Amino acid sequence: MFLDKKEESKLHNGSVLVGYDLGEQYSQISYCIYGQGDVEMVATVVGTRQYNIPTILCKRKGANQWYYGKDAVNHREEEDMFPVEGLIALAKKGETVELDGETYDPVALLTLFIKRSMTLLSLIASIENIDGIMFTVDELDDRMVEVLAQAAANLNLKTSRIYFQSHTESFYFFVLHQPPELWNYQVIACEHNGMRLKTYRMECNKRTTPVVVLIEEQIYETLVLPEESEEETIREDAYRLADERFLGILQKMCEGRIVSSAYLLGDGFRAGWDERSLQFLCRNRRVFRGNNLFSRGACYGLLEKLDPGEVGQKHVFLGKDKLKSNIGMNVLRQGRESYFALLDAGENWYEVQKECEFLLGNEKEIAFVITPLDGKNRVIKEIPLKNAGVSGVSYTRYRMEVSMCAPDTVQIKVTDLGFGEFFPASGQVWEERFQV
Repeated sequence: MFLDKKEESKLHNGSVLVGYDLGEQYSQISYCIYGQGDVEMVATVVGTRQYNIPTILCKRKGANQWYYGKDAVNHREEEDMFPVEGLIALAKKGETVELDGETYDPVALLTLFIKRSMTLLSLIASIENIDGIMFTVDELDDRMVEVLAQAAANLNLKTSRIYFQSHTESFYFFVLHQPPELWNYQVIACEHNGMRLKTYRMECNKRTTPVVVLIEEQIYETLVLPEESEEETIREDAYRLADERFLGILQKMCEGRIVSSAYLLGDGFRAGWDERSLQFLCRNRRVFRGNNLFSRGACYGLLEKLDPGEVGQKHVFLGKDKLKSNIGMNVLRQGRESYFALLDAGENWYEVQKECEFLLGNEKEIAFVITPLDGKNRVIKEIPLKNAGVSGVSYTRYRMEVSMCAPDTVQIKVTDLGFGEFFPASGQVWEERFQV
C-alpha cells in the first residue's frame, strides 16, 4: 500500500527489493537485486543459514540502550534489563507500555525493532536506499494494516513502494515462482510453531481466465508439542499422539485430491516426530522442509506487484483480503458506449482506490457493473443521486471517489462540481456503500 501519492520512477537494474516476514516469535528478511538473480535470505550471522530474528527488544535500566533479536535474548535475564516481547500483540492492542519508569508507544517499539533488524541489510544496501519493501504477517486485519502503515511511515524510507500482505498471499506468490511441476495440481503447506498447526491448501481453477487461485486455511490448536524439559517417555508418547493426529489431518486434506507438493514449515517440525505423517506425504509427492517460505513469498509478491511476470498475469489470487469482483461502469466515450474499469478483482481491499470525473444529464443516477470471478452472475447496482439540483444546463460535472471499507463493501463519494463559471458547484455530496 502506498503511503503517499507521489510518483515513483520505474525499477532499474540494481534496485533493492525487500521481503519482511514480521512474526510474533521471530522475523525474517529476504531481498532481491532487480535484474541480478533470485530472492536471497538475510542471515543473522554472515556465512550461516541462521535466518530467524527473535522479535524481542531489551532496554538497559536507566539508559537509552536497546538490544534487539538474539542480543536481546542473550541479555533478557540480566537484572538491569527490561525485555519487551509480544511486540505485534502490544502494537495491535494500542495501549502504552510502562518500561523503566517511562511510557512508550507500542507501535514505536515495533518500529524500533524493524529499523534495528533491517540494519542486517547493511552489506546489501542502506535502509535509505531500499527501492521497495513488502511486509507479511500471519493475519492482516484492519488493525494490523493500521499498525503496519504507521510503523512503515516512521521508518522514513525514501521509497513509497511499501506494501503489506498476509502469510496466505505470501504462500501463493512463493508457489507461483516454483517450477510448474510442483504446482500442476494442488499444493499444501503445514506450519507448526510448537503450539499450534496452521494448514494451507492451494487450488487453481484452470477453467477461468485468468486462472483463479483459492487457498483454504485451517488452524488446529490441539496439536501441541511437549516441552523439551518433559521426561523422555512423556515426550515420546506426546510425539506419537501428535504424529497420529497430524496424519489424520493430512489424510483429510488429500482425500479425493491430487497434491503435487507439500511444505512443512516452522520450528515445530524440527524434532522429527512426524515419521508416519511424512511417509504418507512422500507418496507420489514432493515434500520440502524449511522456515523461510513466507519471507521469500513476500519478496516475490513485491516483484509481481512492481513488474508482473507472465505467470503472475495469468493468475489471480482471491483470498479473504481480496476484492472478488471486477467493478466498473458502462459509459459514453466520444459518442460510443464502452466499459470503464474502476476496481479490479484480486486487489487487496485496503489498497484499492479510484477517482474520476464524469458528466450526467437529467438521469441523476450512476450504475455500477459488478462481475464476480467466482462464477456468480454479473449484476448492475444503481445508486440514485437523491435531491440533485438542476443547474439549468444539459449536463453537470461530478467527481467520484471509489474505495473499500471492508473486503466485501464498496464505498463511494460523489461531489457536484457544477459546469463552468456560469453554473458553479452546488456543494452537494453523496456518500453510499454497497455489498459485492
